[in-house]
Amino acid sequence: MPITLVDPSGLPKVDAYRQVSVATGSRLVFVAGQVSWDADGVTVGEGDLAAQVEQSYLNVAAALAEVGASVADIAKLTVYVVDWTPDKMPLLMEGITRAFTKLGVTATPPASLLGVATLDVPEHLVEIEATAVVD
Repeated sequence: MPITLVDPSGLPKVDAYRQVSVATGSRLVFVAGQVSWDADGVTVGEGDLAAQVEQSYLNVAAALAEVGASVADIAKLTVYVVDWTPDKMPLLMEGITRAFTKLGVTATPPASLLGVATLDVPEHLVEIEATAVVD
């Protein structure tokens, strides 16, 4: 496996992700920001942040699978959430947990969370982009 996830002893442990990823693979994979569209371009979970997070993360997984990678190969995630406030964290985590359960994921790579005013389509509440490293 080309990615090792680490929680350094000098940093606080964050339940939602690991603080560091070490990549030893030879190919970088950049996945464009994924929203909660299904394969037909229909928004999944309109008005439901948890459902949109789940679908967006599953779309990241589908994009990676297409090039022979998996979520285990993700070195870094960036999550954009419309009108972010800390009280939305439980819904964000619910969506991630549901996606992880479906994908069999146990650890999350380093991630950045950014609050944004809007996304490309008004009903989209979240967008997730990923960088992966594969052998």
